[in-house]
Amino acid sequence: MISPAIHELGEQLGIAFSDPDAIRQAFVHASFANENPDLVTGNNERLEFLGDAVLGVIVSNILYARFPDADEGALTAHRASLVNRSSLASVADELHLDRYLMLGRGELEAGGSHRPSLLAGAFEALVGAVYLQSGLDVAEATFGPILVARMAQPTDGDAPKSAKSRLQEWSQRRRGIRPVYELVAAAGPAHAQEFTVEVVVGADRLGMGRGSSRQRAEEEAAEAALAVVERRSEEPA
Repeated sequence: MISPAIHELGEQLGIAFSDPDAIRQAFVHASFANENPDLVTGNNERLEFLGDAVLGVIVSNILYARFPDADEGALTAHRASLVNRSSLASVADELHLDRYLMLGRGELEAGGSHRPSLLAGAFEALVGAVYLQSGLDVAEATFGPILVARMAQPTDGDAPKSAKSRLQEWSQRRRGIRPVYELVAAAGPAHAQEFTVEVVVGADRLGMGRGSSRQRAEEEAAEAALAVVERRSEEPA
């Protein structure tokens, strides 16, 4: 197997990886692991789960200090805007994480190295791997500035609206109804569940989302729904 140049990533991030193999695991997609069980052990999904939680702590710490007058709802909305799939995929793209990904042949041919959900998952897995190797302080020092740089600067002191808020505004304005979030599945042990939620507006099933909490899954579903709504608005009548 041709190993990705993990040391180059360490130089880019400004940290030394004491265990490059552990970091490399963050980029092993399930499709590669399934096709190459003799080359790798497992995939990056457990690290993705862990990184999701670590990112939540990092971003919450930053926002708590940065917006001392913001209430819980505003902080939650701002956090969601920073850790949604679209935002994290953009970060992964800026870090060129696609060059380190290990994908199965089918996933690679389908353009998986540029798929937002896959890129976002790789970034979360990387955060989880750095946390395991070096601890929360190093993870926050490494990824905190990257996330801060992406923060919108509110002109009125309020955090940006969450995807759920924006979808609700669209739904009430265009349909006169509120979106409904349906729990599709809750898999895994009680301490490490993954939730799958689908958002429905009237008869339209507009998007699905997954996350380590139902709130995160609903936010992801709203993001997916907004993408569908935007795409439809661009289609010719």
